[in-house]
Formats: sequence, structure tokens, C-alpha cells
Amino acid sequence: MDHIRKIIHIDMDAFYASVEQLDNPELRGKAVAVGGSSQRGVVSAASYEARKYGVRSAMSSVIAKRNCPDLIFVKPRFERYREISQKIREIFFEYTDLVEPLSLDEAYLDVTENKKGNPSATLIAREIREKIKEKTGLNASAGISVNKFIAKVASDVNKPNGQKTVPPEEVIQFLEDLDIRKFYGVGKVTAEKMYRLGIFSGKDLKEKSEEYLTEHFGKSGAHFYNVVRGIHLSEVKPHRIRKSLGAERTFNENISSEIFMLEKLENIAEEIERRLKKSEVAGKTVTLKIKYSDFTLQTRSKTISYYISSKDLIMEIARELLYQEKMKDSVRLLGISLSNLNTDKEDSKEEKKEISVQLKFKF
Repeated sequence: MDHIRKIIHIDMDAFYASVEQLDNPELRGKAVAVGGSSQRGVVSAASYEARKYGVRSAMSSVIAKRNCPDLIFVKPRFERYREISQKIREIFFEYTDLVEPLSLDEAYLDVTENKKGNPSATLIAREIREKIKEKTGLNASAGISVNKFIAKVASDVNKPNGQKTVPPEEVIQFLEDLDIRKFYGVGKVTAEKMYRLGIFSGKDLKEKSEEYLTEHFGKSGAHFYNVVRGIHLSEVKPHRIRKSLGAERTFNENISSEIFMLEKLENIAEEIERRLKKSEVAGKTVTLKIKYSDFTLQTRSKTISYYISSKDLIMEIARELLYQEKMKDSVRLLGISLSNLNTDKEDSKEEKKEISVQLKFKF
């Protein structure tokens, strides 16, 4: 490659739970879950002490408590998390303006050319982690490599409170040795499908042709074919373009009447309208999300030919989607999202290039 980028992925360790332990010394060293403890509660984040018992984010609070009887539930305080997140981002901007936040607790940084004039992305990542610890009292992990995909995967290797650098000459070997479950974007269902096809590692994945992978994984097949070869051309985008906007609600009791569902959807649509106006965006595709009492999930979508942002028009389509087919069971969650936004832009098509193992520079 004519030009290799130096990308850092910073990921805060158990961010929400760590903030709670920081602010409340009595929680330190204990199994903590941020989220609701009710029958309907869901874990938003878990401390490392809780993770030892198999407690994970998005897990039902009932199951989490069953796995870890001593689990302490704490209600989330998003204003506090945002406050600390802002301090962390200020540290990032001391080094580069090419910062792409993924959420409150993680971000990509392109430090190929940086404000400190430091040629070593590894040293920059260590410095950033030390500053985060000094200014917030929290630990962060980092992955450093030639593109966003590898940096993201690498940041998980030495967690918590560690970092992993994958320099250009080690990229191919790193990816070949990688367990397929560690590939960012390969979830449980995809991993199981890969297992059935005899794909257990990056090396196994690399042996499959692009045609074979596309046949079995659709559009994702080309992505898998490229990333296992170190090809991932997505740049660090300081202003990420929003792809969708939505809201959802989980109910204290299951709802079985469409009349009650419409009432809940009205409230959700009102919230979406408020967010759309704040973001100054509109969209063409409305998606209705339904989670039944048995936790099965269903989505129904409709795309129209013009952009909308008003509650009334969103509800008109949401109502149509609700009555599209009969409910198979009572409902525990409803959500509406608007996508195909007027912010969408086609990513420029760049020529694919292989990683050259001959390039050497301080990483």
C-alpha cells in the first residue's frame, strides 16, 4: 500500500459499571450490574466481577441474578456517563481531530499524522490510556493496527486495562490465527453457520473463495473475504452519518390488545419526532419492532417515496404495519425506527489493495 494508516480503537473497560464503582466505593470489588432488577429488567453493563459468573449486557436481569445471587443492581445514570465520556473525548482531541465515537465508551482515532508528532501509535495509545486513568480514574483498553477492523478486534485481546498492537508485517498471521468468533461482526448465529461449513479460524475463512462466501453469507460474504486478507478501507469519520433513528419501550405487563399497542406507539412516535427535529433529519423507511412474551423478535418495514419526520405520518405507517398481520402472542416490547435518512450518502468505491508485508515503520 502506498499509504498505511495508524488506527487506534479505545474501549473503556465495563464503562457504566466502572463509573458506578468509581462513584460508590462500597461497590468496588463486587459484582455490579447496571440496569433494572425487576422481572422485566435487562442488564445494560456488568462489572468484571459479575462477568466471572456469566453476567453479560442485554441479559435478562432474572437470569443474571440466577447466575450471580450476590449481584448488585444499580440504576443507570446516563448524564454522568456522558459527562465522563466528554472528558475522555477531550483527551482524544489532544492527539488528533480524526476521532470517530462509536458510543459513550469507545472510539476510533486516526493518528497517522497527529498533533504530538509522535510516529508510534503504540506509544500514543499507552499515553492516552494513562491520561484517561489520571483524569477520570477509569481503565481503558486499546487496539492498534492498520485499519479499523483489526484495531477493533485487537482492543479485546488484552482486556481489561491492556492494549494490543498488530503491526503491518503481523496482520496476515494475526487474522489467520484468530478464532472466527473473535471476528468483529460475526455473531453467534453466523459463527454456528461457519462451524457447520468447517470454518473455525481466520485461516479456514481465507481458504474459501469470495463466490463461496457470498453464496452462503450474502453481502457479508465479500466483507469476510476482504477483512481476513487485511482489507478494510473504511476511514475514521469524525462526523459519523446517522443511518437510522428510533425509540422503543419495554412494558411492565404484556400487552395483547392492538388498541393499547397503538397508544404506546403514539408515545414512541412522539419521541421520534422530537429527536428528528433536534437532529434535523427525515427518513423514508419506517420499521416496527415487536418483541413477544416468549422473547421472539419480529420487524415489519415499509418504504415510501418521500421523506417524513412528523409524528402523524410515522404513526400512519406504524399503524398499517401493526395491522399487517395478526399478533401471534402477547407483546412485551414495541419500537419504531426511521431509516433511509436524508443524511445517507454512498460511500466512495475505492480500489482494493492487498496489505504489503514489506512496509516497515514505527508502529
